[in-house]
Order: sequence, then C-alpha cells, then structure tokens
Amino acid sequence: MESTGSSGRLWELQFERSSGRGGAFAAVSVSAVSSAELRVPGSLAAAVVKWPVELAQDDSWRMESVLSKYENQITIFADYLEEFPDTDELVWILGKQHLLKTEKSKLLSDISARLWFTYRRKFSPIGGTGPSSDAGWGCMLRCGQMMLAQALICRHLGRDWNWERQKEQPKEYQRILQCFLDRKDCCYSIHQMAQMGVGEGKSIGEWFGPNTVAQVLKKLALFDEWNSLAVYVSMDNTVVIEDIKKMCHTLPLSAETAAESPPESLNASTQSDELIFLDPHTTQTFVDTEENGTVDDQTFHCLQPPQRMNILNLDPSVALGFFCKEEKDFDSWCSLVQKEILKENLRMFELVQKHPSHWPPFVPPAKPEVTTTGAEFIDSTEQLEDFDLEEDFEILSI
Repeated sequence: MESTGSSGRLWELQFERSSGRGGAFAAVSVSAVSSAELRVPGSLAAAVVKWPVELAQDDSWRMESVLSKYENQITIFADYLEEFPDTDELVWILGKQHLLKTEKSKLLSDISARLWFTYRRKFSPIGGTGPSSDAGWGCMLRCGQMMLAQALICRHLGRDWNWERQKEQPKEYQRILQCFLDRKDCCYSIHQMAQMGVGEGKSIGEWFGPNTVAQVLKKLALFDEWNSLAVYVSMDNTVVIEDIKKMCHTLPLSAETAAESPPESLNASTQSDELIFLDPHTTQTFVDTEENGTVDDQTFHCLQPPQRMNILNLDPSVALGFFCKEEKDFDSWCSLVQKEILKENLRMFELVQKHPSHWPPFVPPAKPEVTTTGAEFIDSTEQLEDFDLEEDFEILSI
C-alpha cells in the first residue's frame, strides 16, 4: 500500500527521502573545484557533497567513472554519525520496538539484519547495451528492493529472524537474496525493474518516483511463483479493504500457518519521532553467486550505525509498505490503522471498506501471456505491450 498510490499483501515500511533526479546524497551541487570533498558540520543531515565541475547533473553516463574515482573520499564513516540519545523512549524498527536506553545493541543488530541495497557498478549491461551501473538514477529502485526484501524475510523467516556476519544462513535467506542480484534472470533485479519501468513511461536509466517503483513491483510479482505475493497499489491515497481481499482470494496461497501480527498499539513519541533509515546512495561493486550456489552477503547489510533524520524533513513523495501474511493479520492491521492512525487530522492515507462507486471497477492483476517464463520474460520492451499503463500518483498532498 502506498500513500501516493501503493501496496497489498506485500507490505513493510520503507521511507525514501528524494533528492531529485540523480544525486549522491541529500544535497548535491556542482562547483568549480578540482577535487571532491565531504563536509559534515556537526550533523550528517547537513552534509554537502561537492563534485568536480565536469560532472553535469544530466550526465548520468559519466556517473559510474566519477563515483569510482571518488568513492573512497565520500564514504560515510561511523565517526561522523551522532550517537543515539540516552533517553527512555521506545524506538520502532519495522513493527518491532526497542527500549533505546537498555537495548541499544539489539536495536543496532536489528537494523544491520535488514537487507541493504545500494547503487552497484560493473554488472552486465541492462538490455545488453544499456548502463552497467545504476549510480545516480537507481536509488528509488533500491529502496523498493529493500521494502520487498523485508516482506519476503517476514514471509519465510519471520520478523524475529536475525542475521549474523559469517554465520551460515537458512536456505530461504539465500534464495531471497538471489531474487535481487543484479542479473537479468533474477526476479527483482535492477535489470527487471528498469525494463518493466519502460511500461510505466520511464526510460532505462531514468529516475523513478515511489509510485512507479510500486507499480513495477506489483507487475513483477505476477511472475514470482515461489513467493505467491498479492501486491496492492492504492489509488488516490485510498486503501480499499474490499479490493485487497478480492485480490488475495484469487491467488493460490501456500499452506503456511505462522502469522506475523501487527503490534497492538503504537506509542510513538510526538516530541521526537525522528526517522531511522538505510541510505542507498553509495556505490558498491556487483556481487554474483559463488560456485557453491551461495552469495557473499557482507555488502548487503549495513554494519555502520544507521542514519537519522527529522520527520519534518521527509519528502512528501513517499511510499508506505505493509506486509500481511494472512487475512487475520490484515484485519488486525485495519483495526490498528483505524484506531491509531486515522484519528489524526493530517493522515497520510484513507482506509475504506467498499470500492468507491465513482472509480473504475477493480480487476485483480493477471499475468500476461508472454513467450518466455519466470524472471527472464522481460528481455525486450516489446513484451510489455500486454501491460496497461496506470495513472501517476507521485505527489502526496496532506
């Protein structure tokens, strides 16, 4: 469910602060200087990256070589990150709460366990002749990957699963990770998302908004038989309970019985409410499957202290995602939203029981007929003709 037009039975929370098309951090400027420099005046939120003058904002084709040259100079080190305040406040990480004062190590461990997707370079060219790096344009696609990966972890491993460095992981974890590798035959790869974006009016190498990412993931999920996800993307900031249940009941569901229940209440402080986030704006080298079939996952987890931002600095173009494993989880979520969220005057979305009569009829998405199967189906943009283009709802107004 997306407040600008997103989500379904695939749901977990992910925020992305938009810095406009391209850009490596929150603020990017082109200045006539001979070298890159990172200024951190007391707070990471105020960091400004200055690039060499030869890097024009629209020259995305140069981004890979420039980032490679200056990568070591713009890495954000843990020393620059402010410590968490010593307070008695609760911190919520994707539906799980931590007491900041006594559970800081657990909190940091919980954050580092999340799959972290960033810009990558030196992968096979998209479409055979396209870009071999998504630096400068793939940040929102990477955020979409993080959102979906968290949903898959909850689906197969449970919210309480944790990751430890250099420890053997469950086979389900490896399979989830391989869904997102930068290869054209991986279901949710940068290749598949970029190619599917063509059907949403986005050229390969063009920056996506959060709604476009949600639409792309919804369509790719139709080819993902292993996870059997029903992805609902809300329209006009309105979540329709009737439509979601209709869509979920039409898909074949697995026989799993474990459930991920939403918290019974939300006690977030109205005084602080800072946001903790994983930033995709750093460039790493492409990682492929090893000979034994596993993936070296060290670079897919952020082992530095997390970044924080004031919620008032959040860009209004934002996607909210929630994952419900079973119908009873969705019913609990609806009850929680009505009790805790929709009572606020400035709410981000609406929740209604029935499909609005003035809207077009709701038709659950169906897998189109294509000549290839699985994740390899988008080898050319001609195969996207069976998909209907959807209206854009990029900007959220509250």
